[in-house]
Amino acid sequence: MDQASFLGVRALGYGARVQFMWIYDRPVDMDGLRRFHRNLGYGLLGRRVERSPLPFARDRWVVCRGPAEIDVADTPRPRAEVGAWTVERASLPLDPEYGPSWNLGVLPLDDGGSAITVVASHTVADGLGLIEAIADAAAGRPRDLGYPEPGSRKRGRAALRDGRETVASIPELARALRATARIARKRSKEVAASFSSAPPSPRVAGDDQPVAVPMVTAFVDIADWDAQAERIGGNSFTLFAGFAARLGVRMGRVASDGTVTLSVPMSDRAPDDTRGNALVFTTVSVDPTALASDLGEVRLKFRQAFAELESVAEELLAPLPLTSLTPKWVARRAAGVSLGTAALPVGCSNMGENAPSVSRPDGTEAEYSGGRLIEPGISRRILDGMGGQLFVATGRNSAHIWISINAYLPGRENSQEALRKDVTDTFAEFGLTPAFTIG
Repeated sequence: MDQASFLGVRALGYGARVQFMWIYDRPVDMDGLRRFHRNLGYGLLGRRVERSPLPFARDRWVVCRGPAEIDVADTPRPRAEVGAWTVERASLPLDPEYGPSWNLGVLPLDDGGSAITVVASHTVADGLGLIEAIADAAAGRPRDLGYPEPGSRKRGRAALRDGRETVASIPELARALRATARIARKRSKEVAASFSSAPPSPRVAGDDQPVAVPMVTAFVDIADWDAQAERIGGNSFTLFAGFAARLGVRMGRVASDGTVTLSVPMSDRAPDDTRGNALVFTTVSVDPTALASDLGEVRLKFRQAFAELESVAEELLAPLPLTSLTPKWVARRAAGVSLGTAALPVGCSNMGENAPSVSRPDGTEAEYSGGRLIEPGISRRILDGMGGQLFVATGRNSAHIWISINAYLPGRENSQEALRKDVTDTFAEFGLTPAFTIG
């Protein structure tokens, strides 16, 4: 999966990033934050990709501890500009091969508070991987994953070893090839749709410019959230799914049969897992009509989807051994296959209960903390070709539920103000009011 993520970065010319943010009502304890910064380099973030000298062999992880210093802004800014600052931080150069693969920044606020954010390449860590890396670093649990130093292999010896490993994997590659053929037959509509809507090569994209996709992160009091979930027959996750579906209705992400399709990445990350990306996907289509008052259908649909997840994951992951042999043009065209047949999916990612240390990057509890996915290099042509995007992510800490929304919809007003209104109105459908909003 990590090899596939890296191939996607090179094939598309941009890559997804994961970001986590903290807001304090006081200045940051810089000594504590320096310990956190140092510890982040010993774990999932402390690495980068080193290419095999053979174009058809798998690449490998090597040590890369990250930037030497924390980037502290020189000039304080108003709290209302935290959202713009986090986007600026997420748009700084990151590269999973050449580095840096992550960064950490601090912004003093003119009211005496402060903001912190860490951003990492999705190749190095997915959302839950980043949260686990944060938890370990904040709790003082650095991990030495045993990766070699960059350039520690001589080119000839590396080529010989990688060639032998590729030959030894021929039976695995043959099984993957057969699995790919089965998927192509079984999911012919998805394959055809993905290939027909594929983005152009970065080299021929012309003057197509990146788009600043509007993003909002809202924080809701956890007691209010849980009480509302219980009132309408659900739990924290199904209320989140209901919120995402109703937001999808408000933003026009409704299929011709009146349903909304939620595309849900599910983590299969195990203890001490070193994969950057430990994800499988499932899709659930729901009738959104009564979700603000009854979550019964969502609960039943997800129970069935989770029961079938293992077989679906086995099918979709089976071709992955072929990744190192896949040309970039094929990777570009196949990028959308895992999202299912829905023309207007709503991405719906649940980060679950965050460990207490996640809210304490400098050793003390932040007033607000939350994460999101961001794609700073994505272009208008790509977004229009895929029918726009709506991605919603959530997690919870001791005080708040955080919900982050990215949305770009062709033919609509794509602004921070319009998205903030849609998000606020959707919360109101559920009788909820965010305590604080970024963006």
